[in-house]
Formats: sequence, structure tokens, C-alpha cells
Amino acid sequence: MSNNNNSNMKNSPNLFQNSFRPGQHHQGIPKVRSKNAKTTVFRIWSYLKKQRQGLWIVIIATALTSCFMLLAPYLIGKIIDLYIVPQKYKGAILLSFVLLVVYLLGSASTWLQQYVASSVSQNTVRDMRQDLFEKYQSLPIPFFDQKTHGELMSRTTNDLENVSITLNQIVVQLISSIFILVGSVAMMLSLSVWMTLITLLTVPLITFITKKITKYTRHYFSEQQKSLGEVNGFVQESISGLRVTKVFGRETKSIEEFKEMNERLRVVGLKALSISGSMGPIMNAMRNLSFVIIAVVGGVFAYQQVITIGVIVSFLNYSSQFSQPLNQLANQYNLLQSAIAGAERVFEILDLKSETFEETNQIVDKKLKGEVIFDHVQFGYTQNVSVLKELSFQASPGQMIALVGPTGAGKTTIINLLTRFYDIQSGRILIDGEEINKYDKHFLRKQIGLVLQDAYVFSGTIRDNIRYGRLDASDKEVENAARLANADTFIRKLPKGYDTHLNAEGSNLSQGQKQLLTIARAVLANPSILILDEATSSVDTRTEFHIQEAMKTLMNGRTSFVIAHRLSTIREADAILVINDGQIIEKGSHEELLKQNGFYSNLYNTQLAEGHVS
Repeated sequence: MSNNNNSNMKNSPNLFQNSFRPGQHHQGIPKVRSKNAKTTVFRIWSYLKKQRQGLWIVIIATALTSCFMLLAPYLIGKIIDLYIVPQKYKGAILLSFVLLVVYLLGSASTWLQQYVASSVSQNTVRDMRQDLFEKYQSLPIPFFDQKTHGELMSRTTNDLENVSITLNQIVVQLISSIFILVGSVAMMLSLSVWMTLITLLTVPLITFITKKITKYTRHYFSEQQKSLGEVNGFVQESISGLRVTKVFGRETKSIEEFKEMNERLRVVGLKALSISGSMGPIMNAMRNLSFVIIAVVGGVFAYQQVITIGVIVSFLNYSSQFSQPLNQLANQYNLLQSAIAGAERVFEILDLKSETFEETNQIVDKKLKGEVIFDHVQFGYTQNVSVLKELSFQASPGQMIALVGPTGAGKTTIINLLTRFYDIQSGRILIDGEEINKYDKHFLRKQIGLVLQDAYVFSGTIRDNIRYGRLDASDKEVENAARLANADTFIRKLPKGYDTHLNAEGSNLSQGQKQLLTIARAVLANPSILILDEATSSVDTRTEFHIQEAMKTLMNGRTSFVIAHRLSTIREADAILVINDGQIIEKGSHEELLKQNGFYSNLYNTQLAEGHVS
């Protein structure tokens, strides 16, 4: 398609069982239940395991690091018992040098594991972000009607960034924890079984406290991510509509609304961080308690000559190593919970039902002539309210059909059905004698050119924007399309001509210039059916003349549907359909409708009196 329309899309009951309107909650989208932490972690693992080679390097490097960490306390104990206590300082110096080498090798392996783990986490989040973006492209239009752009951006950036940071730290931490915990227990058992059991006395208490805290923090972190998405959405909307806000003097009200949302975010964030933040101090208290027990009991055993002083020192080191992974995980607990909540929000989107594209018996290569028939079409955005009521009309190849009527009459809905953004409830739509659902959606939409009232251009050069609908077009074809659309003259006056880079949403072009670019885009795409939706309603008279001339070139030889409020733009239409309340109440040429002295005639005379037509 030559252009896209997001702003006018509504909701289809054929895509979602219970449709909804913008601003309503999840009434139409299939509800996805909140994932528990275990399920979410397994889904993250399904992405993580794709980085097998990197994970194996991390595992090997972590194993080496753990071995060096476990060896160091053992060597310290031996230095004390074998050399310092007997005062054999030469041997102590030699073994201390070995200890230094162990620390250096441990540092090197730690650097390697961190470097590779960063690569693993970034690759994993890259895949998740790619899947999320691809999901956005496959979701039906109704989904975007009730989600703000800022909220979706929050899922793509903030939520996935939380996952990225957590993976970067937790992957190494989890693997290291397994080696350290198992290795520390093994080394302690080799030194003293009784001291090992005493050291592990605090483990059941730590496990109990962790479960209790987990029960509360996950809920608050999920609420925090939700509130953050709402804040992002509000900020994005406020910045986009800042001119309107200032014109109507709504700055104070907007500030108050943001203050309320910001306060909600602060409250849930404070609860999440305060509860999860208690993990670190609790774990430190457990570690200190373990140190006290080891020192007291170890001192008694040493006095009774059951163990040596070197063994006590080794146990204090191993106890620290044993509790260190638990302490680190506790200190990162808030990050872990935030990442799980963010991942849940990403998976919630990935679990939504994509727009269906039939794969069998679909027409994918037919050259369309452009005959369009609506045969008793019935459609509504909700089950109980019909927008189109038994609507029927025919457009022959090459005809220009104008759609006229009051706001909400069903004009845009006809276009939405023709492009299959929504599917009809009853009746038939035929294109060149074939029912519309027999055409592959991708193929069908490529045969339809769409020029909207709100001309949308993308970041990039003017040349890229015109080529958007046909990527294989040559520079010469792009420039020829611009000439046919009356856009070539103003383009060549720009500093870099066709290579001029457009700002965000084309803010360095006027509305009329952007409209001419969208027409050039449609010319280059060479569609069989053309849709013009209020393409000249927001430009001055002189620019309207240039756009109308470009549209005449574009419509030549194509079946065209024109939605217009300015009736002066449709005088030459082959047929004008006057639509009201989902039904065609008048039909004919401009002159025929004026003679009927009905709805169209009254509307035309009103615009004539107001100076809107000439």
C-alpha cells in the first residue's frame, strides 16, 4: 500500500470477539493472564539458550573463576598452619606468591565471563526486541486503537532494558552461585563436617524469608512497570499535542494530571523497592550471624584441639563465599523482580493473536482491473451496533466514486473493509468478480493506493519516502513519479533536493508538500485501486489546486474512491454516493444530485453560501 492509516482505524469483531473503542480497557483483545515468575523465567530461557556457544564459554570461565576462589581460602589456611604458626617465613612467601597467581588468574577469568555474558544478554534481548517489533507489525488495527504509543514504547525500551541489565548480571551470578555454593560446601566438608553443619544453620531461615518477601514484591514491580507505561504514554501524547494544549490553556490541568500519575508511580515504586531492598540487610545480618557462630564454636574446637586456627580462618572465608552469592542475588533482587515484570509485559504482547493471513487457495498474482462490488454488506464495530446496513453499490474499472456524508456515516468504514483492515459480518465484497477474502491480504493491499488527510512521512530522505511503496524503483522512476505528482519543483528547491533528510514526521515540510509526497508515493506504487481520504481538506486554495492536478494524474485509468467534505473536489466524479447512517440515501452524478434537491443539494448549497465551493 502506498500509505498507512492508523488514526481512523476502529475495531473489528471479526478479529476480536468483543470489540472496543479507544480509551476502553481490554474488552476486545484476547486477555492474557499474568504469567508467574517461573513461567516467565522459562520463557526468557527459551531465548537465552539460543546463545549456547556463549553460555558454554561463560560456564567454563565461571567454573575456572570458582575454582580459583575456592582454592584461595584453602591456601590461606595452609599458609597459616604450615608456615606462619611454625614461623617458616620462606615457605610462607613462596605459597603467598602462588596465592597471588591464583588471584590474578581468577581476575582474568572473571573478566572473560563478564565480557561474554554481556554479549549473551545483549543478543538475547535483541532477539526479544526483534520478535516484539515483528509482533507489532502483525497485530490487527484494533489493538493499536486502545494502546498509546508511549505505552508500547515503554514495553519496547524500558521493559526490555530491565531484562537486558538483569541478564547481564544474573546469568553470571546464577552460574557462579552454583559452583561457589557446591564448591564451598565440598571444601568445608573436607575440613570439618561439624563446622560445615554449623555454618549451614542459617540457610533454612534465609529460604523462608526470601519466599515471604517474593510474595509481595512481584506484584508491586508489575504495578510499577504498568504505571511507568502510563506515564510514558501521557508524556508522548502531551508533547505531540503541545500546541493544542497551549491554545486551550490546558497547561495547568496537564501538569495536575501528570502529577497524579507521577505520584502513583512513586508510591508503587517506593513499595517495590523498600520491600525488595530489605533483602540485602537481612542477608548481611544472616552472614554476620554465621560469622559469630563460626568464631565462637571454632574457638571452642580450636581450644580443644579438634581443629586448627588455619581451618577456622578457611571456614570464615568459605562462609563468606557461601553467603556472597546469596547476598549478591538479594541486592539485585529488586532488579530481578523488575525484569520479570517487564518480561511479562513483553510476553503479554507476544501472546496476542496476530492478524490472520490465509495460506491456501489465495489469489496472489492476478492483475486487478479495479471492479468493486459491495453486495448487501453488513458491518459493525460492536455486535449490537451496525455501522453499515445492507449497503450495496458497484464501481466499474477506472471510475471515480465519491463518498459524501456526515461524520460517522460510514465512509471510512467502507475504506477499512475494502483494505481488509476489518472483515464484513454479512454480505459480499467482490473485486474483479472474486470475493475479497479469496485474495491474499498482502497482495490485495499492494494493489490499493491510499492517500490520507494526515499525510505521513517517515524519517529518511525524500527519495526514500517516495520509494516506500516500491523499494525496487530506480532514482529515475522516483523523480518521474514526483513530476507527475507536481512535487518535483519544490523538491529541487530544497538544499539537497531528493536527498534532503526529513525531520521527525516531516516537520521541515509544509502540510501541502507532505501531501504531494504521499501522492508521488502512490504514483510510484502504481496501484489498481486508489483511495483518497480528505486529501485536500487541510491545505490552502493554491496548494489544493496543485494537489487536485496531481490527483487527476494519479486517478487516470484507476478505480478511485474519494472521501470529500469539500464538494468542489468531486464534481467530476462518475458517481457520488451520499451515505447517512450506514446507508446510501442518494446516488448519481453531481448534476443529477443537484436536480434531486435532496441531502446533497442542501449540503452543496450550504457550502456555496459559506464560500467553501466555487
